[in-house]
Amino acid sequence: MNSTDTPHTARPEAGDRRRWFALAIVMTAAFMDLVDVTIVNIAIPSIQRDEGATFSQIQWITAGYALAFAAGLVTGGRLGDIHGRKRIFLVGIGGFTLASALCGFAVNPEMLVASRILQGAMAALMVPQVLSIVHATFPPHERGKVFGLFGAIVGLGAVSGPLLGALLTEWNLFGLEWRPIFLINLPVGIAGLILGRRFISESKAPRALRLDLVGVALVTLGLLMLLYPLTRGRELGWPLWGYMSMAGALVVFGALVAYERVKGARDGSPLIELSLFRVKSFAAGIAVQTVFGVGLGIFFLVWTLYMQIGLGWSALRAGLTGVPFSLAVSAAAGMSVQLLVPRFGRKVLQAGALVMAAGVLLYIGESERYGMDITSWQMALPLVVMGAGMGLIVAPLTDAVLSGVPREHAGSASGLINTVQQMGNALGLGLVSVVFFGVIDERLAPAEVGPAFADGFQHALGYVAAVLGVIFLLMFALPKRPAQHVEGAGEAPAVVEKERELVS
Repeated sequence: MNSTDTPHTARPEAGDRRRWFALAIVMTAAFMDLVDVTIVNIAIPSIQRDEGATFSQIQWITAGYALAFAAGLVTGGRLGDIHGRKRIFLVGIGGFTLASALCGFAVNPEMLVASRILQGAMAALMVPQVLSIVHATFPPHERGKVFGLFGAIVGLGAVSGPLLGALLTEWNLFGLEWRPIFLINLPVGIAGLILGRRFISESKAPRALRLDLVGVALVTLGLLMLLYPLTRGRELGWPLWGYMSMAGALVVFGALVAYERVKGARDGSPLIELSLFRVKSFAAGIAVQTVFGVGLGIFFLVWTLYMQIGLGWSALRAGLTGVPFSLAVSAAAGMSVQLLVPRFGRKVLQAGALVMAAGVLLYIGESERYGMDITSWQMALPLVVMGAGMGLIVAPLTDAVLSGVPREHAGSASGLINTVQQMGNALGLGLVSVVFFGVIDERLAPAEVGPAFADGFQHALGYVAAVLGVIFLLMFALPKRPAQHVEGAGEAPAVVEKERELVS
């Protein structure tokens, strides 16, 4: 036995309903995180009015969460591999719930920013365990169905956040203004903590691993050097030190790769398992995830600004406008994994990129045609087309990335998947300063704001369409057919039997 071995219990049997309760719990946690990422944007005007926050503080309410989340994801995944995915998940969801309470009861902008950073750090412990627990709990032949559900949750969470934020802000429950957008996490988090202790089975890497503290420091430093200038660049006038920091981040990432190679050869416990990148499906999927994150980062922020500031719509109307998109993502995600990918393979994901690009181009056309008089109904068709395209991508892509990953490294792989998507999102948010604000005059008369934002929206969506074209080309590197869902596919035979076991 390895030093971490304890008495084992077998993987839950196919008829054991506990694993489906566990799935519902971790999916709820994933949904809570996804909603929390987007729910704040819709309530920013209320927060600014109620707290008197500066523009910089408002930016850090969103950016602080993203930075802490991205910087901690790989470490959070590896901690689950080492100390147990259930244990770290419960720590994460408990901390996330506490941080949500601190956000909801913040007495000033500084406390809100600090609480959001803590919330992002706790999400970094919680989120990687979701895919790891699924990967370790469900046999390969069931994972397609599970990842289909996960894709639907991703789509639902991406758009229901603004809708939920709009409703909670408009209702002004108990005179609390924006605070319920955070306080709503308390009952959900407490229930997840109690039920998770009962229904989630513990799992960890089958051999002794140690936390790579040097790797943690290099990952955190590199991500901060890259993401901090991107999130603050426009506000500070894109200073020279920002470009130097981003260039220096590449040097840090190079040093990280060199160190992880040495660390892996020395004791087999690197933070990032570089052997994962020799799995073609994983390496190609990571590239697609990164670029996809860029497109989503640009679209969702620009879309919100266009509707609320450019068109002058209320938070509730903007949130309701996104419902067709959400429904289309959820429906297409389920069909993609269950019906289409098993039959057509990679072509489904490529079709999704082209369909989503067509929806973006259609949206540009509708915006140009109707101008400031555009209605939610006229946006519905392009949003449905975009949502259908996104749904064809998100669910099978997750399955494709993890299909050949040994369960031993599920936490590290899950952390990397989430990290690169967050990096892509942060890059997209940084590019908004160029592709959207870069074409808008800083000094606008009130009557000029709407048309200027509409023009900026159309310009930015042109870049989103181009990003989707790049994704289509990158997808040629994905496997033509989905991995065979048989036990041990993509895993070293010597560890298959050991990795089946879950630590009690």
